[in-house]
Amino acid sequence: MEQSEEMQVGIVTHYFAKIGVAVIEVTDGSIKVGDEIHIKGHTSDFRQKVNSMEMEHENVEIAEPGQSIGVKVEEPVRGNDLVYKSI
Repeated sequence: MEQSEEMQVGIVTHYFAKIGVAVIEVTDGSIKVGDEIHIKGHTSDFRQKVNSMEMEHENVEIAEPGQSIGVKVEEPVRGNDLVYKSI
């Protein structure tokens, strides 16, 4: 299977292990509900669909550069893990 091209869209700034939520600061492009993201770091390397995201406890559909969002993740992540999206 051919690897699709990806662009970096954000960076993990915090991880809440008890609730499995990553705080992602969007740096480039955008992240929308329904996007498949790829989180990669020292111990993380997985893809998942964004089912929902929150900004300041409000559900949002899209996040733009400069915004930080909370996303429920399927595996543990660490601060400074990079977030990619297929382009």
